[in-house]
Amino acid sequence: MTIELSEKEYRRLLDMVYIGDWILNSARGEDRFEDYDKLLEKLFSLSPQVGMDALTDYWQGHFFPSKAYREGGIHEAIADYEDAVFFDILAEELARRDMEGEGADVNDESELAGRMEEYYQEFELHGIDNLTVDN
Repeated sequence: MTIELSEKEYRRLLDMVYIGDWILNSARGEDRFEDYDKLLEKLFSLSPQVGMDALTDYWQGHFFPSKAYREGGIHEAIADYEDAVFFDILAEELARRDMEGEGADVNDESELAGRMEEYYQEFELHGIDNLTVDN
């Protein structure tokens, strides 16, 4: 298979592959999906051929995204995604908890969405500053 990419498209592909690998593997410890790691390495190994040497480091026979690449803003994009997902999950879990506690039908999507919106508004104004845990 041959795919022709412009340099800009190749650079975007590296970002997408890095983000995908990060989401799949960053929390897995030693139980990583190695086939994704290998694909990431394969794609990053091509960067010197297109004048993007700074994106890749070579160590012990393997290519890796360089420190410059990793510190160049990609993790800010990942952090934005993680923040959005965090607040989505938190809003839904809290809304479902509230509904269950009141005996409301947790399958009522309209009610759930309305309650989630209330939490979204709170998070927009105050982040998690007003969250407490009572035991």
